[in-house]
Amino acid sequence: MADLLLTRQFKSSPEKVFGFITQTAQLLTWWGPEGMHISDHDLSFAQTGPWMSVMTNAEGQNYKVSGHVTHVDPPNSIGFTWAWHDENDRRGVESHVTIRLVPARNGGTDLELRHVDLPDDEAAKNHGAGWASSLNKLERLAG
Repeated sequence: MADLLLTRQFKSSPEKVFGFITQTAQLLTWWGPEGMHISDHDLSFAQTGPWMSVMTNAEGQNYKVSGHVTHVDPPNSIGFTWAWHDENDRRGVESHVTIRLVPARNGGTDLELRHVDLPDDEAAKNHGAGWASSLNKLERLAG
């Protein structure tokens, strides 16, 4: 198993950043790596329960991922499970994501994203690139 940790600093308050993570309309503006769009979803990170999204690239390839929101602690943290689906819509190995927001001294927010229990180092590397790209979009939007 492999884990990854990404951190970012935002100029905005934890409440504003948390809204971009938990409110569906705002979440859809940054969810998924750059160059992908969400073609189908049941995304709600405002409460515990199931979620799923289908990311589609420019060539029309679909990538389905789903999980379960395990905790929501406004505006401090959210946790959810994560598993990719194969071409037959079978869920693969389940991993876990936690996003933690901490007020920064400058009035902004320090974000920490942990994705743990990934199958191997290659999966961690790929997920790290995808999350970094998604967080780039979040940073542009939420400041």
